[in-house]
Amino acid sequence: MPFYRSGLTKWDGFLQLSDSAVYLFQEEFKLHLFGAQLDYPLPALSALLAGCAEVALPILLVLGLGTRFAAFGLLVMTAVIQITVPEGWANFHLPWAAMALALVAWGGGPLALDRLLPWSRVGGRRNS
Repeated sequence: MPFYRSGLTKWDGFLQLSDSAVYLFQEEFKLHLFGAQLDYPLPALSALLAGCAEVALPILLVLGLGTRFAAFGLLVMTAVIQITVPEGWANFHLPWAAMALALVAWGGGPLALDRLLPWSRVGGRRNS
């Protein structure tokens, strides 16, 4: 839910990225790497990709469609958020990473739509 809600704030309408989202990636968000605060490369593209991923990946998880792919995408996003907001690790980023990693490892379970797809079969049995 946090990713989805954050993603919705990045849009002014259907396929209309908000100016404030681009501004955040240009001016506010910094990557904390090697003791330095670095600007995001290609901030407009970063804002667009973040906005798309934050809306699409949680929807895929709720549907149980492409569960491992969606969870891996959210795990990568959590890592990027961690290097953007390093002080959020214990309260937010660690639980998000743990949940995403569990879904990457074990899949969506018996109710996931993934189980209905023919390519989800591994070794003659369905992969969850």
